[in-house]
Amino acid sequence: MHVSHLSLHDFRSYPDAEVPLGPGVTAFVGRNGQGKTNLVEAVDYIARMTSHRVAGDAPLVRFGADHAVVRASVVKDGREALLEVQINPGRSNKARVNRSPLPRARELVGLVRTVLFSPEDLALVKGDPSERRRFLDDLLVLRAPRYAGVRSDYDRVLKQRNSLLKTAGVARRQGRSAESALSTLGVWDSHLARTGAGLLAARLTLVEDLRPYVGAAYEAVAEGATRSDAAMSYKPSFELPEGARDRDTLTEALLAQVAVRRDDEVERGVSLVGPHRDDLVLTLGPLPVKGYASHGESWSMALALRLASYDLLRADGDDPILILDDVFAELDTERRERLAELVAGAEQVLVTAAVPDDVPAALAGARVDVVDGKVLPRV
Repeated sequence: MHVSHLSLHDFRSYPDAEVPLGPGVTAFVGRNGQGKTNLVEAVDYIARMTSHRVAGDAPLVRFGADHAVVRASVVKDGREALLEVQINPGRSNKARVNRSPLPRARELVGLVRTVLFSPEDLALVKGDPSERRRFLDDLLVLRAPRYAGVRSDYDRVLKQRNSLLKTAGVARRQGRSAESALSTLGVWDSHLARTGAGLLAARLTLVEDLRPYVGAAYEAVAEGATRSDAAMSYKPSFELPEGARDRDTLTEALLAQVAVRRDDEVERGVSLVGPHRDDLVLTLGPLPVKGYASHGESWSMALALRLASYDLLRADGDDPILILDDVFAELDTERRERLAELVAGAEQVLVTAAVPDDVPAALAGARVDVVDGKVLPRV
């Protein structure tokens, strides 16, 4: 799978841009602030319908424009398809495939798969649990796009439930009856348990599938390491019943735990049980990476997570597009060369770098210069 042409209209800094691409390695080279990351961000966005740099869509639209358009011609198994998304901040985005509209923009997710490395990846191991939950959910959606709907449903239920908990908590503190909010809350408890169990079951399976790839990837990027050095485990917001993995059992467990924590939740006005409170625990040997690993070890673990994602998606049957966004400038020489050698054989690799020397020799290929916000022809 590879993108053969990228077209942008009012995306980020580009009024318009036409970028021919091909299989193999393409490096976008230019000084910081010239717009090279915007190009690879657009490819990643059309794959995942979210940005690796910002939480919302508004920054993706060029200042003064009311929407942006990203089009990508994608070649898979010798067949070409045109994918298109119109980004409408504050309104529903619109998507098309081969000029035909899709009922929902999120149906575009998964038609092209990307794995993106960036300097922000260090937050996967050093940052808050939300970073690791997002990592799992993004990978989950790429493997099975229907989980985009599951995640959206869960977020909607969680928002409504938190609103009711806050209302009930305020009523209690003011000496008023909270019965109205609490009676309605029972319905949302069931919704939370059902949608949460679906997301939780999928994450548990994903972690099991991903675990051996993480060990192998860490061994590959960290000198002297073995695949048993790096480990990962899923940490739910409460202790699960022994062997619980199926959705029905997890639904019952979530409902029971919600009942146990009801008073605490009303007091604090927030949901304390569910996948939104879970974490992915990463360890090196007996110690957690967060708080104990060196800077180099943390980078190796972050790289291992991305490489493992790539290998898992490949095992599913697709060769994802690899995007290396200014990552080599953050790595020491040893990790730079190891990463380059590991990814050089991918069907398509898109690299951004400030200077040509930042691109390792193992990733020699086509080069696109980005100068003064303009994309120059490939060389």
